This record gives sequence, structure tokens and C-alpha cells, in this order.
Amino acid sequence: MRKTLIWFYFLLFYASAQIVWWGILLVRAQNGRSAMIIGEGVFFMVIFVVGAIRLKRAFLREHKMQRQQQNFLLAVTHELKSPLASIKLYIQTILKRDLDAEQRNQFLSNSLKDIERLDDLVENVLIATKLDGIRPNFPKENVNLTELVEQVANRLQVHTCSTHVIKTDLEEDVHVEADKFALTNVVTNLIENAVKYSPPCAEVDVSLVRNNGHILFRVADHGVGIPPEEKKRIFEKFYRIGQEGTRTTKGTGLGLYIVKTVLEKHGARIAVKDNKPEGSIFEVIFNNNAAN
Repeated sequence: MRKTLIWFYFLLFYASAQIVWWGILLVRAQNGRSAMIIGEGVFFMVIFVVGAIRLKRAFLREHKMQRQQQNFLLAVTHELKSPLASIKLYIQTILKRDLDAEQRNQFLSNSLKDIERLDDLVENVLIATKLDGIRPNFPKENVNLTELVEQVANRLQVHTCSTHVIKTDLEEDVHVEADKFALTNVVTNLIENAVKYSPPCAEVDVSLVRNNGHILFRVADHGVGIPPEEKKRIFEKFYRIGQEGTRTTKGTGLGLYIVKTVLEKHGARIAVKDNKPEGSIFEVIFNNNAAN
């Protein structure tokens, strides 16, 4: 990267010097037209410099995207290997040891949790691939959002703590017109994120209400919160909070990108706010067209 930029600046300097030199030679050769030559030369230099700056920005942007994709592949590899290794260990233990029914059921239950983790990861990759298409298609159907949120919260609760940390306050029979698969992924990512960035066994509040003809879905945590400068970037593809070398939380950088993009395709909007005294609140508002 650094070597490439050095060559870029060298070529930019060399080309600029050559343009200036040839301009001087033209002015000397045709002294009567010096004003026109200088004017055109300045105009050409401005275009040349602006083009070089835009080229540099495009190169840096492409390099950044490539680095994010590499980090994404590393993260996906890690996210795949961890549950697979766990499942393998549980199954090997079941096969090699004479376990009682309770222990065997516990190991199978833990294996099922890891399989669900893999399933969530595959769903994220599938939807992200779909969103990269020219015209991603989301077939709409009538979805009972109350039941969907409750099912996702109950499933994720098993992964968090023995105590009840995911608190739900859901209005009954709230329906929306949406792609159920994509909407399930949105709810999963938001609740999973709240759990991921919260202290062990901290409370996560999930609510769903009708409000003035709209539907408000809200996920609030009491975790580390999101710095103001990060709030505008958390929905970018592959973007993750913190430095690559010091980050401790797992993830691929796709979750919130998928959330925002899917919601936009459904005519909904999402906002992130600070939770008091600490933590974050994600609010999703479905408009009248989606609400039933």
C-alpha cells in the first residue's frame, strides 16, 4: 500500500513537471499566444490534479473494501470453526463415553444451539448476497410480528444466561406485510447484537407496540454503548466498531448492514439512540403501508 502510494506521487509529480515544462517551451515558441497557452495549461492542470485526487480516493476506497472483505472472510472462518469444533467435541463425547440420559440430552441441546448459530450465520450471508443483486426481490406476506419476535427472543434466550435477561413487552397480534425470512433475520440480528455488546446476564428489553398508525419495534441494552462518531457508520457493509487488532466481540460486519437495507426495502426506517445511563436503543418504525 505505502509503496504503491509512493509510486503514485512520483508519477503525479513527474507528469506535472513535464506538463509545466512543455508549457514553458510552447510559450517561448509562440510568444504571441502566451496568454491562451497559459490559460489552457492552467485549466488542464486543474483537471489533471482533480482527476489524480479522485483516482487516489477511489484506490484508497477499494483498498479499504478489500481489507474489510479479508477481515470478513477471517471472521466467517472463525465463526464457522468455533461451533463446528464444539459440535464435534460433544458428539465424540457422546459416542465414546457412557453418559446418563441427562448428560446426553444436555450435550445434544448444546449441539443444537451451535447448529442454530451456524444457521444464523448462513442466513446472514445468503441475505447479504441477495442484497448485492441488481434488484433484490422480497416477496411480501402477512406476518404476525408479535409471534415472530417472541419466537426469536425465546430462541436467543437459551444462548445467553440461565436467568431471564431478554425481557419482552409485546402488543398482541401486530401484523406487517413483509418477507418473513428477511424480517426474522432483522429481529435476530438486533436482539443478538444487544446481547453480544452487553455484560454477562445484563438485561435486554424488547418491545413492540402500535403507535399512531405506525408499528414501533424497540431493542434496548445496557451495554457499552456506541460512540457518536460510530453511529453513522455502523450500518455500513463489513463495518465493525473498534480496531481490528483489539476487538474482542465476534461478528462479520454484515448484521446491521442487512438490518438497514432490508428495512429500507420494506419501507421502514431504523434509528439508534443512547440508552440512559448506558447502552444503546435501536428503534424500527414500520409505516402505514406495512402495518395492519
